[in-house]
Amino acid sequence: MKKALALALVALPAAALFAADPPAHIDVSKLPSQSKLIDDVVVPVPSEIFGVLDKLGKPSWSAVQRPITNVIQPTGDSPQIALMLGSVIAEGFIAVEAEDANQVKQIGKSVLSLSTPLGVGAEVKKRAQAITDAADKKDWAGVRKELDGTLDDVKKVMVKLNSEALSQLVSLGGWIRGTEALTAVVKNSYTKDGAELLHQPVLLDYFERRLAGLKPKYKINPVVIRVQKGILEIRPLIGLADDVDISEKSVQQINTITADLIKSINSKAP
Repeated sequence: MKKALALALVALPAAALFAADPPAHIDVSKLPSQSKLIDDVVVPVPSEIFGVLDKLGKPSWSAVQRPITNVIQPTGDSPQIALMLGSVIAEGFIAVEAEDANQVKQIGKSVLSLSTPLGVGAEVKKRAQAITDAADKKDWAGVRKELDGTLDDVKKVMVKLNSEALSQLVSLGGWIRGTEALTAVVKNSYTKDGAELLHQPVLLDYFERRLAGLKPKYKINPVVIRVQKGILEIRPLIGLADDVDISEKSVQQINTITADLIKSINSKAP
């Protein structure tokens, strides 16, 4: 199961990730080879993982939300804004799980606000409106689809603009927020199966390489430095051998680290 879930975070197609009724398990044999997937990390908080958690005990996603009261405004340089954008999109997936229409609409507006200074506002504008429209109808599958499309649009445009590094920071920001939410749920009702969802060495390897390969001007960004340090702290807690369970203490430590990183990402004075 550990191998399947680790691969699922980078491998599942959109149709599987955002299905209204996720499968009971992930069939690794139907996934592409791992080597072809590493450069295609797009989705930070797969609904597939939430679906598995639901089957373990129906968590209260509203309890782990970070309520957005006003439209989030860009803060800092482009690397920090990219991380913020990823974390907000991840918040959108959490709001969908909580079926919180008001939060989804605030998130749609915030996604547009953060996308504009990154040069992808025009491409995201229609998506942001579609997110709001779907939330008004409580069309949760539709919201997931638009959030997925937003991530795709952001990545494609950033690649065209020679800003692929920023697109990877968007993915990383989403993963950090998603992991914070996931650990909050798991630690509130710890089970070995729930903790197993955190076993993601493939994804951690990917992010470590991407951070190490950033341009010097991005590497010196204070928030990026903090994130890189945080990933190194998480690595030994999350990438244990397949036959070693992730302990309740480790889940708590991962939650603390990711929560601190999200505070740094959203800080006006990092």
